[in-house]
Amino acid sequence: MQASIEQQHAGVDGTEHPAVERTRVWDLPTRIFHWSFAATFALAWLTSESEKLADLHLMLGYTFGGLLLFRLIWGILGSRYARFSSFLFQPSALLRYLRSLLSGAPEHHLGHNPAGALAIFLMLGLALAVAISGVATSQDLGGEWLEELHEGAASAMLAVVAIHIAGVIVSSVLHRENLALAMVTGWKQGRAADGIARFHHVLGILLLLAVFGFWGLWQSGVAVDWLPAPTAAVGEHHGYAGDDDD
Repeated sequence: MQASIEQQHAGVDGTEHPAVERTRVWDLPTRIFHWSFAATFALAWLTSESEKLADLHLMLGYTFGGLLLFRLIWGILGSRYARFSSFLFQPSALLRYLRSLLSGAPEHHLGHNPAGALAIFLMLGLALAVAISGVATSQDLGGEWLEELHEGAASAMLAVVAIHIAGVIVSSVLHRENLALAMVTGWKQGRAADGIARFHHVLGILLLLAVFGFWGLWQSGVAVDWLPAPTAAVGEHHGYAGDDDD
């Protein structure tokens, strides 16, 4: 969580211009998880009310659950800024960051800032509730209260996602740094010495292959032998959004 560093270099006119130093922050597994999780949640939400797409919604849910499990493990064993320990902030740090944000001069954090960290923990917690309740609901366990929990957790997660996106936009403007793009490239403004040593490309590719492989097996009919088949009319469970998603 170091401030970005500016270096000086001479332009063609002989004047000094600041050059922002960049460094590796988000490893490839984290980036693939982020965008896959977002896409899975969005698609699960869109298919939540359709009986025709009930099987698709269920598979999105299983994919969501698998991605969530990976992130929980990677949050412990992953690279520096992917680990949960790197963005565990005290309430005082959150208040200080919010004050700096309102002042128009927000603190710069190389990893997640305190507000973003709070949103992430909320989303992961809600995602866990959504995934577990979704699988249980598909097996006709728990009754109506579990369906309501599933719908409520998915709706709450959608609200947190919306707030998170708004926060990313505001922070990007104030920091003059495209934070969404950083989650694509892995690079952010900051000292090279504070970045991660490598992007873990191999693990990222393996994660992506695992997701595509799972869907390929489902298309071939093999995946159904591994997973519990829905015993209830899944399509009738309204709000199955994210049930099986982040």
